[in-house]
Amino acid sequence: MLAAERRDFLLARLRAEGKVVAKEIAIRLGVAEDNIRRDLREMAAAGLCQRVYGGALPISPALADYATRTGLAPSSKERVAVAAAELIQPGSTVLLDGGTTALAVTAALPPDLRATIVTHSPTVAAALVDHPCVDVFVIGGRLFKHSAVTCGAAAAEAVRGITADLFLLGVTGVHHETGLTTGDPDEAAMKRTLASRAAETYVLASAEKIGAASPFQVLAPDRVTAIITDAPPDHPALKGLPLLSVRS
Repeated sequence: MLAAERRDFLLARLRAEGKVVAKEIAIRLGVAEDNIRRDLREMAAAGLCQRVYGGALPISPALADYATRTGLAPSSKERVAVAAAELIQPGSTVLLDGGTTALAVTAALPPDLRATIVTHSPTVAAALVDHPCVDVFVIGGRLFKHSAVTCGAAAAEAVRGITADLFLLGVTGVHHETGLTTGDPDEAAMKRTLASRAAETYVLASAEKIGAASPFQVLAPDRVTAIITDAPPDHPALKGLPLLSVRS
């Protein structure tokens, strides 16, 4: 089998089964495992998969630029956002992450909700300008344009002075083996800092993020209260994960 044919086979297997195990594929095709690993490296470099130990997982569509992500799975994000908004209690202090699902949370808030929302997302903050009863605090720092959030030392230092009841965390990948992942190391570090300042952390995980992986782990699944998702609870990538399932 030619290298191009192997790549097509690997891509088809990734779409059909949601993962590729290099050793299994090598045995099935009768080729050296090193050949499969080289194929996966080349595919990862081309943005076709995310390499993990022993093989590869689908790359997250949520790694696309912000403008593209605004049109990605809007109904799924809305379902997750509505469930997340219901977790916000009157009088509570909430850390709200950046990203398009977090933006959908702002639209799902009841107009009479009285709460304090702290965010490092200028777009999320702007969306709350017209909410009559929500106090908004914006965390400053270096703007990470891909996700339209602030990161870096100044932002992290500001967060350490906050104690919140709830953190609504956005990620780009959710998988029981790789955990909760995102595409940038500084953004991942900022999310961990935010999580450390909240009594509870819930993950905003619309269906397209389930079974996908990104290069940098934010948290292990056992470090969060639950994952809010509209993906089927029996999805293999959700095996053993704490879930708050949302009807699709």
